[in-house]
Parts: sequence; C-alpha cells; structure tokens
Amino acid sequence: MDLFNPDIVQNILPYEGEVVYHGLVLNKEQCASYYQNLFNEIPWEHDQAIVFGKHYTTKRKVAWFGDEEYSYKYSGVVKQAHIWTKELLELKKIVEEISGATYNSCLLNLYHTGEEGMAWHSDGEKSLENNGTIGSLTLGATRKFSFKHKNTKDKVDIILEEGSLLLMKGTTQKNWLHRLPPTKKVHTPRINLTFRTIVL
Repeated sequence: MDLFNPDIVQNILPYEGEVVYHGLVLNKEQCASYYQNLFNEIPWEHDQAIVFGKHYTTKRKVAWFGDEEYSYKYSGVVKQAHIWTKELLELKKIVEEISGATYNSCLLNLYHTGEEGMAWHSDGEKSLENNGTIGSLTLGATRKFSFKHKNTKDKVDIILEEGSLLLMKGTTQKNWLHRLPPTKKVHTPRINLTFRTIVL
C-alpha cells in the first residue's frame, strides 16, 4: 500500500471503528464563497444543553437543516430543522458523491474562535441511522480534532483543514468519543457541517 499517495484514503482509527479523512474536497474559491454565505445567511442560534439536570447555553452557535422540518433531540434539548438552502444542497451533493452515502439532515456549528470547542461525546442518538455515515466538512479555521476509545482510552488526533472532509462510519459512534479541543492559538471562526441521516 502506498502511504504517500494522496489519492489513497485510509482508516485513521486502529480498531473498532472507521474514520476516513479525504483531505481537501473544496478549492480556496469555493471555501471563501460558501463560508461567507453560511456565516452571513444561516439563522445561527446559541446551542442549548441539559447536563445532569442543569441548563447550559454555549458560546458556540448552531443551526439544523433537513429534507423536512424534523424534530431532533440531543443533549436533552429538542431542535427543529430548517429546510435546505441552495448552498447547503450543493455541499450535500459533494459530500454524498464522495462518501457514497445519502443524508437527510445537517447540523452546522459555528465556533467564533479557538477558545470555543466541543467536549468528549459520541453521536449516538436513537434518531440517527444505526452505524450510519456522518460527513464532517470544515470551512474557516483549521482545527485539531480528537478521538478517544470508550474502553481503552487510546487517542487519535487529526488536523482538519479548511475545505476538508472527514467521514465517521460503522461502529465508530459505539466505540469512540470525539471532541474539538479548545485552543488559544486560533483567533478566527470555523464552520463545521455534519451531514447525517435521521430515522423517523
């Protein structure tokens, strides 16, 4: 196997899961255009979560889009989906062609600086397709992304560049946690699009 051939994609997890990093799938012009559109046009809202009965509001902002006005519950809070925009449908098509999967929804996250991140978690909500593929597309700032095995605590880190696509497949959510660690070295925003399939 040619480890130096950029056209060959490999599983970055050592066992009990499959995460494939496809690298850049958008060029600089596409990144700039989509970033500006999403940053300015998406109806961003601060995320809400209930942890051990306590209500939290995050600095990070979110928005959820889909084929229909789905209701989706995570972190103890019910979200209502918006209908796809033209730009999101274009990005969904790109991710679907590369991943070989289809998606009916997308959760968007806006991190204003590197000091905003995401704690360890897995996307294991009952409403998500079992062992389905989640396509994670990055626009804006480059950030480190981390995985940790739920039992062995082994860790894997990867750098997600602007315009890059990461696919989480199979039993990844059952066996691994992931997070976006905060950092004081990044001062610009990052928009992350996670395409996923909701089972109604």
